[in-house]
Amino acid sequence: MGGMRYRTRKSAGEALAAALVGRVGPNAVVVGLPRGGLPVAAPVARRLGATLDVRVVRKIGLPWAPEVALGAVASTGDTVWNAPLEPEVPAPERERLRQAAWAAAQEREAYIRALLPPTVLTGRPVVVVDDGVATGMTMRAALACVRREHPARLLVAAPVMAPGVPAELGRHADEVVALAVPAGFTAVGAHYDDFPQLTDAEVRAVLASWQPGSTAG
Repeated sequence: MGGMRYRTRKSAGEALAAALVGRVGPNAVVVGLPRGGLPVAAPVARRLGATLDVRVVRKIGLPWAPEVALGAVASTGDTVWNAPLEPEVPAPERERLRQAAWAAAQEREAYIRALLPPTVLTGRPVVVVDDGVATGMTMRAALACVRREHPARLLVAAPVMAPGVPAELGRHADEVVALAVPAGFTAVGAHYDDFPQLTDAEVRAVLASWQPGSTAG
């Protein structure tokens, strides 16, 4: 799988939706990871006739390089660590960083839930969607969060993933769908023509405009 490019997150979601047709049964839930995964997840949910929901996850960055994922934490507190980097940061500092990221995740969760109440995932097929997966830390935290709700089947889907990531995520999900796994992967945004940072207000706008079977959002 090579280096596909997408015009926007929405067009990436439409391509991902086409690949997912027939892979999930009825009564499915598509879980987008805010912020960037939600505009991808909405077209997927629409095409599959599924319920759209979110689960909020925050990256835990290295103290000296915040863009590098030391780990990730979901709003539920489910936490995963980047094993090779974990020993580089003393445990008390790791916990301080985790608590800060967790608080931010809970704050964003409350912001979103004012518009979209959570969907019960128990016994339903669930597809967790992001706009791309680089290290897999935030996706793994999301999967841990979803697993505790006992879905009938758990899939991961993204338009692009870094090499090695699909195999790693396959240890935590029943199926992994990646449209592209480019050997020269550098960053998720490099595979989009238009890849702005989304605000919480824009996330709310996607949720407000989304309706099953609609073409909005």
